Amino acid sequence: MAVLEVYEAITGYNLASVAEIVRQELDKGTDVSAILNEGLIAAMDDVGSRFSEGELFVPEMLMAAKVMQAGLDVIKPRLLETDIRAKGIIVMGTVQGDLHDIGKNLVMMMLEGGGFEVIDLGVDVEPRKFVAAAKEHGAQVIALSALLTTTMPAMEGTVATLKKEGLDVKIMVGGAPVTRNYANKIGADGYGEDAPGAVLLAREFVD
Repeated sequence: MAVLEVYEAITGYNLASVAEIVRQELDKGTDVSAILNEGLIAAMDDVGSRFSEGELFVPEMLMAAKVMQAGLDVIKPRLLETDIRAKGIIVMGTVQGDLHDIGKNLVMMMLEGGGFEVIDLGVDVEPRKFVAAAKEHGAQVIALSALLTTTMPAMEGTVATLKKEGLDVKIMVGGAPVTRNYANKIGADGYGEDAPGAVLLAREFVD
């Protein structure tokens, strides 16, 4: 692998030096797409796979995501100068009435690590804001999070609003109280059981 040190910085949670490692690769003339795909994205795919298999837990995945983000921040200016495009655009937020964002933020970082551009609307997001953001950014996917059982009806209402609007987007949902059955019941297109699962689902949606 041409960018093994970048890959190992993420899988080894090396936050202190990942930015410098990425800069060194850029200074050597390493192709930006190789750093992105073989270094950042491949490492986060490995982390996600190990999490799903029970080898890693949320704290380790959060740390790896933070390291990835630090490396991504270094190459973002170069990405803007090239014709490298994100795998897709995802509008994301916690539904109206819910102020929790730790799970949402982890999923967001994993999606960015998976090569997506994520438009984060934050918490307590009313349905029309999802609609407006999807139209403004040309999103392919809208991701809804709910961490409280009391805000699950807001998730259902948001899905209904998005469907009524007739947007050409896929709707994915997730969060502690959300289940696959509930996702099907409210008409969502998919359910992300965890952060790695959300990345896999998003890739299915945009491929």
